[in-house]
Amino acid sequence: MGLPPLSRSLLAPRVLGALYRKHLSDCRQERVFLGNVGFLTAFVAVRAITHSIRAGRGPFRNVTPGGRHIHHMTFGIAGLLATGYAWNTQVGIGTDPARRWGSRMSATTFGIASALTLDEFALWLNLEDDYWTKQGRESIDAVVIFGSLLLLTLMNKDLVREAGQIASGRRDAGQLLRQDRAAAGGPGHGRVGRGVGAGGQW
Repeated sequence: MGLPPLSRSLLAPRVLGALYRKHLSDCRQERVFLGNVGFLTAFVAVRAITHSIRAGRGPFRNVTPGGRHIHHMTFGIAGLLATGYAWNTQVGIGTDPARRWGSRMSATTFGIASALTLDEFALWLNLEDDYWTKQGRESIDAVVIFGSLLLLTLMNKDLVREAGQIASGRRDAGQLLRQDRAAAGGPGHGRVGRGVGAGGQW
C-alpha cells in the first residue's frame, strides 16, 4: 500500500487530533502525556538556552538580580511546590470536561518544573555549581532516568501501533477520521472528554 495523501498522513492536524481524542481521552492518560510533553520540551529548551548563554549568543542572559545568580532549578522547585499545593487542595485534578483545562495546565506545569529541577540535579546533590563539569553528567543521568519512567507510564501500545500503521501507509487514516466525526456528533461527547468516567477523580 502506498503512502496516504497529505490530508490523511500522520502529520495532518486532523489525523493527529483524531488520534489524540481516540487514545488520550481518559484524563489520566492525557495528564501523563502532557506531563511528558512539558518535561521533554522544557529539558530541550533549557539545554539550548544554557548553551547559548555560555556561548554568548542570542538574547538570553543569566538571571542575576543584585549580582546573585538565580539557577533555573529555583523556578523548577517553585513550580513543583505550586503544583503540589494545587493538587493537595484538589485544584487542577478534576475530570469535569468543563474544567479540564486546569488538569491539563497542572500536568504540563509538573513536567516543565521537573525538567528545570532535574537539569541541575548535580548542583543540589553535590552543593556545587558543576553544571559544565564532569560531575554535571549526573544531571543528564537523572533526567534520562526520570524521563524513562514518564515514558513507561505513557506507553499506549494501541496509540503507537495505530500511529505507526498510518505513518507507514499500512492503514488509511480515513476510517479513523470517520470514527472521530461520528464520535463528535454522538451524545455526551466533549472533545477529549470521552471516557473520563473510567478514570474518575485524580
